[in-house]
Amino acid sequence: MSLFLVPRVLRYVEAVAEHGSIQAASRALGISASAIDRQVKLLEDRLDLLLFDRQSTGMETTAAGEMFLVLARRWQADENRILSDVKQMQGIDLGVVRLATMDSLANGPLPRVLAAIGEAFPRVQVEVEIMTPDAAMAAVDEGLADLALGFNLRASRDVHVLWSADLPLVCVAAPSHPVAALASISIKEVRAYPLVVQSRALAIRRMLEARHTWLFSDAFPPVVTNSLQLLKQMVCAGTHLALTSELDAAAELLAGRMVAIPMTDAQVRSQSISLVVSVKRTLPRICSAVSKVLIEEIAACADEVRSLRRE
Repeated sequence: MSLFLVPRVLRYVEAVAEHGSIQAASRALGISASAIDRQVKLLEDRLDLLLFDRQSTGMETTAAGEMFLVLARRWQADENRILSDVKQMQGIDLGVVRLATMDSLANGPLPRVLAAIGEAFPRVQVEVEIMTPDAAMAAVDEGLADLALGFNLRASRDVHVLWSADLPLVCVAAPSHPVAALASISIKEVRAYPLVVQSRALAIRRMLEARHTWLFSDAFPPVVTNSLQLLKQMVCAGTHLALTSELDAAAELLAGRMVAIPMTDAQVRSQSISLVVSVKRTLPRICSAVSKVLIEEIAACADEVRSLRRE
């Protein structure tokens, strides 16, 4: 449901950038290709620069085009926010909530969270963008996301932490693995078995390297990946161990495809999971309501996983 506050030419620029050609943008928008082409060329003529490189394989944005693409998306974000605020003034739980989050959460508890939000607010649209932690923080700061949910996010001058919880590091293993029956395990004991580890693109790897350099320098881990899904598949296969948080592996732990073994090392540092917002703008009421459901579901999921250790 659009209020069409975004200037027509910006919508055209965004559609061409997204779909790669005038013809594809025309099909997506239901607007004639000649009208789109005319508006884009008029803007280019007025600016005296090109917004797109026109190639036989399609159209790619120039540096100037990227600037207009950012402008279009920010304008669209403002339009969505106005729509949400107006509907809430009418007492209607209707609107758009933009959530920036991490791939590991998308492969973990996020589907459960989104199902709970959908049940509580069936007319609220949640736009989920998968980003790195740094990109998620920037999206909140720049107004491109309302909420950011991720690991090891920290408060700053422009970003406020709504909620945070510690996530102790555990060793995850298949139930058939030799270490699965242990009540606890040390990092040194873990290293005696094939290990799949996170790549340096992920915060948990940098955290491990800072305190346990020997884990990576004494011998190379057999598998290094930035894919949590691949990591979990290799653990479930019984061939490898991994060090991660219980929340990362919540679905597999609750289904019995993995077990989590607490670490004995006193110096092992916990991760954290946080929900953050910008301090530069007031959070729409529907975002505040959705954030409460999100926090409740994430906390409940973590409690359920930890309860497995006490059974």
